[in-house]
Amino acid sequence: MAERPEDLNLPNAVITRIIKEALPDGVNVSKEARRAISQAASVFVLYATSCANNFAMKAKRKTLNAGDVMSAMEEMEFERFLKPLGEALEAYKKGQKGKKEASEQKRKDKEKNGTDENDKSRDEEEDEHMDDEQEGEKGEEEDVEN
Repeated sequence: MAERPEDLNLPNAVITRIIKEALPDGVNVSKEARRAISQAASVFVLYATSCANNFAMKAKRKTLNAGDVMSAMEEMEFERFLKPLGEALEAYKKGQKGKKEASEQKRKDKEKNGTDENDKSRDEEEDEHMDDEQEGEKGEEEDVEN
C-alpha cells in the first residue's frame, strides 16, 4: 500500500486533462478546485475498487473483473453510469480485438515475407552455385581443347 495519503492521488496532469475535456472553452478552474477534484476522484476510485473487491472475494477470486466493477457501481448507487460504462467497455474490447488481429496479421505477413526472402536468397545461392559450376565446366572444356 501507499506510505503517504498523497501517494493515492491520481496524477495532476490526468485530472487537468479530464477537467478541460469536461468543461466548455474559456472556463478556468482554480488550483484549489483541481486539487479537490483530484482528491475526490482518488476517493471514488478507492471506494469503487474496495466494493468491486468485495464481489471478487464473495466469488472466491483474487482478480477483479469488469463484472465486479459493474456490480460495485450498482451497489454504490451509480446505476446511471452502468450503460455508458458498459458501452465504453465494449468499445475497449473491440479496440483490443482489432489490435490483436492487426498484430497477428503483421506477424503472419512477416513470417510470409521472411519465407519469401529465404526462398529468394536460396534461389540466388543456387543460381550462383550453378554459375560457378558452369564456369568450372567451361574451364575444363578449354583445358581439353588445348
